[in-house]
Amino acid sequence: MPNLRKMLGNVQSEECRSLMRLMETQSKKTLADWAVAYAKAHYLPVFEAACPGERRLAETVAACEAYGKGQTSLNELKPLLREAAQVARALADHPVAQAAARAVSVACSTVQTPTNALGYLFYGAAAIAYSQAGLDRTAEEYEELAAVEFQRAYASLQKACIPDEPHPAKLHWNC
Repeated sequence: MPNLRKMLGNVQSEECRSLMRLMETQSKKTLADWAVAYAKAHYLPVFEAACPGERRLAETVAACEAYGKGQTSLNELKPLLREAAQVARALADHPVAQAAARAVSVACSTVQTPTNALGYLFYGAAAIAYSQAGLDRTAEEYEELAAVEFQRAYASLQKACIPDEPHPAKLHWNC
């Protein structure tokens, strides 16, 4: 088995740069709602397939959805976000499950840190690539799958975008 990376994707790629530009036009709430919904639809099922019966990430996603609707506070959500990160750390021997758990955990933390709306996709790309192709492919094959995942995320964000968003988030990319 080759040495697997925790994250896949290239921050300098056109897919990633396009996502960054699009994210800069949206509010923190729009980014958080989209990130949670996207992770729920694409990465949570990968995690649940690898870890059947483990409900903590699904509970965190549900709590983030409630937060997005104003039904819970950030103080109530923070312990769940910490626990979700702990779930991911505990899966070091399971690359697919760990990448998916990290993607879900980081997507959920977008409610606090809007730049995580980009960061979680690198973990998600690894989760998708490893779950689709297995764990014995070349780095080039994984990067191709990651590029496709970034394109899919871009299309999803385009659908979720609010045209002429009146209060776009002030994003400072550290990459």
